[in-house]
Amino acid sequence: MTTHHTHAKTQAENLHLLNTTKRRHGQAHRLVNTRQIDRNTWLTIRKIGIGSSDAASAVGLNPYKSQLELWMEKTGRLNSTLDNDANHPDNDDNTPLFWGTVLEPIVAEHYAKRTGHKVRRVNAILQHKDYPWMLANLDREVAGSSEVQILECKTAGINGAKLWRDGVPEYVQLQVMHQLAITGQDAADVAVLVGGNELRIFRLIRDEALIDRLVALESEFWRHVTEDTPPPADASDSAQRALRSLYPDDDHEVLDLTEQPALAQAFEQLKEVRSMIEGAKKEEAQFKHQLQQAMGTASEALFPAGRITWKKSTDTRAVDLARLKQEQPEVVKQYSNLKPGSRRFVVHQR
Repeated sequence: MTTHHTHAKTQAENLHLLNTTKRRHGQAHRLVNTRQIDRNTWLTIRKIGIGSSDAASAVGLNPYKSQLELWMEKTGRLNSTLDNDANHPDNDDNTPLFWGTVLEPIVAEHYAKRTGHKVRRVNAILQHKDYPWMLANLDREVAGSSEVQILECKTAGINGAKLWRDGVPEYVQLQVMHQLAITGQDAADVAVLVGGNELRIFRLIRDEALIDRLVALESEFWRHVTEDTPPPADASDSAQRALRSLYPDDDHEVLDLTEQPALAQAFEQLKEVRSMIEGAKKEEAQFKHQLQQAMGTASEALFPAGRITWKKSTDTRAVDLARLKQEQPEVVKQYSNLKPGSRRFVVHQR
């Protein structure tokens, strides 16, 4: 396997060329002034460490990104969502990331109005004084307050609002604790604009036990990066995407795992779970068909615990590809694109 992590060491050694100031924020080193670098340089620097937005992923608690996907980004095997969205402010206003960036100054402004606190931008990448791979970009500093020192700005749309129903989501809490660990500060406020019209403010206090555990787990993840060894895949869609990207092709080798007890047990458990799922699907179909038969031509059925709708969708037109291939094969060939194949995971039982 070709190694990808050596670039991080080289970049780390050269960062002193970008470090033009010795100012600190709390106990953090002000590593790089972001006003003096372009976006590509900023994205490159992010790959030499774990940023605050990476913290939950690094410890396996981000609902959107797995450890494996983050590891692939940090080792240069996969572009990050930030890389892919490098130009989106100009041409893509349909993503939560876009609106989070656009609305961040508005959230900060109204936080200041509501609380009376002064806030200011931190135009720097901050670095932990003891763990140089721990990096952070703060949304804002809270100036002149003995109660709170950091402001994290968030937006939550229709789909994301449910995550804030019971307070600050766990992955955001870890992001903030990562920032408090780097700066040594005592507290941060999280201001979230929910649904575009409701500003909620939450106070997170420094938790030493949680920070110690977070640093230990992040350190373990970073060893995977520096040693170029992948972390274990989890059950997330993110891990599935990462695995497909990491191993897109097969080499026709037959791998004998009969003498690997842990993997043999995983295979048996997979067969057992699939059998249970198949049984559950049949049971689901039985209940579904029973209710459909009872509904007949009705569009909706009401129950004490909810309702069912069974409605016909709008008619659509589709190209008859089989007929087109038969009658106009040259046309089909002219407008055909090669679609890369993908690996299929099939379980064969003896």
